[in-house]
Amino acid sequence: MRLVVARCEVTYTGRLTAYLPEAIRLLVFKADGSVLVHADAGGYRPLNWMTPPTVIEDGEDMIVVRKRAGRTEDRLEIRISELLAEFEHELGDDAGLEKDGVERHLQEALAEMPERIEPGLRLVRREWPTDVGPVDLMCRDEDDGWVAVEIKRIGTIEAVEQLSRYLEVIQRDPALAACRGILAACDVKPQARTLCEARGLGWAEVDLAVLRGEREPELTLFDA
Repeated sequence: MRLVVARCEVTYTGRLTAYLPEAIRLLVFKADGSVLVHADAGGYRPLNWMTPPTVIEDGEDMIVVRKRAGRTEDRLEIRISELLAEFEHELGDDAGLEKDGVERHLQEALAEMPERIEPGLRLVRREWPTDVGPVDLMCRDEDDGWVAVEIKRIGTIEAVEQLSRYLEVIQRDPALAACRGILAACDVKPQARTLCEARGLGWAEVDLAVLRGEREPELTLFDA
């Protein structure tokens, strides 16, 4: 991994055009080809990024990151006016993120009963690989459409962002371009529900005890 702190301006061209005026930013170049441009505000989300596979051309005062995207090319041009710090280190193999017990058991139960997420859903594969990590469940719906399911104990905005990143990569494959996403969790927070709906994603709340047959599902009563 290479970390660069520099005063720079960034121009992205490709499916759209975006420009970041000159400012001090953190540039992250990962060994897998990922490139991220961060500011010192805005939380964990980068201002701009490029997912692998990429080609990086490193000049004296310009770094160009290129990536093929169908018939077009995505291009990130980073013009450096002042280099403030640079650090490079080999991180080694990643041991992987361990799901906690509830998430792991929830994934196992929903893999056996995906119709509890959405009627007619059927499992194709668990841990479907992508360039940015494995999707928990890859399914087909009643119309034979592809559905990527991300499973969490608590459904938060961060979980929606993670599912969005998976879909961005998955939909680059023309055969999966219409793939949609569903966030499944024991508890989906209101902010996460709103973000799901804004991005055209589905969400579902599931009860692990009910899935295991340890408790009967609760009935909702409505007044006449």
